Amino acid sequence: MQNLPSCPQCTLENTYLDGDNYICPDCTFEWPATAATEADEGSKVIKDANGNVLVDGDAVILIKDLKVKGSSTVLKKGTKVKSISLVDGDHEVDCKMDGGSFMLKAEFLKKA
Repeated sequence: MQNLPSCPQCTLENTYLDGDNYICPDCTFEWPATAATEADEGSKVIKDANGNVLVDGDAVILIKDLKVKGSSTVLKKGTKVKSISLVDGDHEVDCKMDGGSFMLKAEFLKKA
């Protein structure tokens, strides 16, 4: 028997491969087989706003002014951040700047 992934939507294990897609007959959810293999490897690919793949140690530039929650601080557009770290969670990028340590979403960054 094949080792097929669980459904990402309903988490049931009753899935099957149909062409290039996995299908869950329980909730009728379909997803590409290539995306499932990336998730199975545990290596989540994090991309910037332009679709470039980010890795630990990259330098990035903010593409938008970002207000820091719970503070009056604003991270200005065009600020260069050196030596980022990628982490799991809602905010994928951990970095240090002059104002302190911040967790940022990759969608507001571009690779320098």
